[in-house]
Amino acid sequence: MKAMRVLRDTGNLTLLQPRGVYGPQGDSYLLRDALMKASVPQGAQVLDVCTGTGLIAMVAARLGARRVHAVDTCYRAVLTARGNARLNRLPVRVEHGDFRFCRAAGRRYDVVTANPPYVPCPGPGGAARGPARAWDAGPDGRRHLDLLCAMAPRLLAADGTLLLVHSALCAPHRTLRLLGEAGLKASVVARRRQPFGPVLTARAAWLAEQGLIERGQREEDLVVVRADRVPAPGAGGPA
Repeated sequence: MKAMRVLRDTGNLTLLQPRGVYGPQGDSYLLRDALMKASVPQGAQVLDVCTGTGLIAMVAARLGARRVHAVDTCYRAVLTARGNARLNRLPVRVEHGDFRFCRAAGRRYDVVTANPPYVPCPGPGGAARGPARAWDAGPDGRRHLDLLCAMAPRLLAADGTLLLVHSALCAPHRTLRLLGEAGLKASVVARRRQPFGPVLTARAAWLAEQGLIERGQREEDLVVVRADRVPAPGAGGPA
């Protein structure tokens, strides 16, 4: 298929990426490296939100997770991640949905990874259809981030860890504050500076008008925020 790319990850994973599915980029690899440094407990249960090609979910499986659950709101991404997991012979369960779906099912995880849409865009919300739904996230880029921060404690098991990647254009200090207010211990554990891609380059003038970047700025910082659920002294388990 002309619309299909075959990618080889540095971890020796083979990834098929059809047109319309968000492929591994700088944010994906920054999150992957943070996950590898986080020391996933053997036998852990892991949730990967906005899985795309399934890269992060498969890395978690390679690191020894007992159960890896991946979700995406794009049906094409779900099929892609399922195919990639089979291709690499890794036990990853992929479903259509998002973290709200997982919370409604009452599931809790030792590790939650997330690379949600976070690119600021004109208009009140992100794209409803098409490739842009993988990155557009409202005027401040926080359409999904704020909700994920609020729901994180209810997704994490006792001693659970969240690893969340997004651009510094989307106010990492707000992410830290919201996670702290939710009762988690949060900090930035990884950072990467990279040139704007095509989407941010095309929006540079608008981003400058919104005060999100400086005039002439053509680079952004990506950050990975780690948040840990620390049980209260004497607590018998998750609230």
